[in-house]
Amino acid sequence: MWWMAETMESTRGLGATDPRLDVWRTFLQAHARLFRRLDDELRQEHGLSLPEYEALMHIGRAPARRVRMSQLAQQVLLSKSGVTRLVDRLVADGLIERSTCSTDARGAEAVLTRAGLERLRAAAGTHLRGIDRYFVSALTTDELNTISRTMRSVSDRAGGASSGEACEPVIDGLPT
Repeated sequence: MWWMAETMESTRGLGATDPRLDVWRTFLQAHARLFRRLDDELRQEHGLSLPEYEALMHIGRAPARRVRMSQLAQQVLLSKSGVTRLVDRLVADGLIERSTCSTDARGAEAVLTRAGLERLRAAAGTHLRGIDRYFVSALTTDELNTISRTMRSVSDRAGGASSGEACEPVIDGLPT
């Protein structure tokens, strides 16, 4: 049973009282709970999931309300296949359209429709109220500023995806 003692010794720093793990678990738990609350409210009031709302928001903020699929995937933190499925749902609901990339005919962009803009505007208040109710109201201005700086630092340290400047190649009207 020498291996048990060795395993226990090698994992000692990972115990339940390790403050690093406590902060990490608390962060993950808070994120999951906030996500679930915001997602539930958006679904109930507007028929949108939180990722769908985030996609509409990013497209709505883009110049000419159109964004490259690769950029959209980065903005909503999805894989290429994940963003394709999300875009498929939004296209089926008439909230966005797929279009040939304006700077590269081989690429694809997501373009916000009038119905998408209307749904985005209707859902924006629900989203913001949820952020205020479940996140902002629990913190002071100084705490919000500290969290903002800290999360930017963590995000920068973890690295990010490429800038997504090139449009995604398209085959048969769908991004590859």
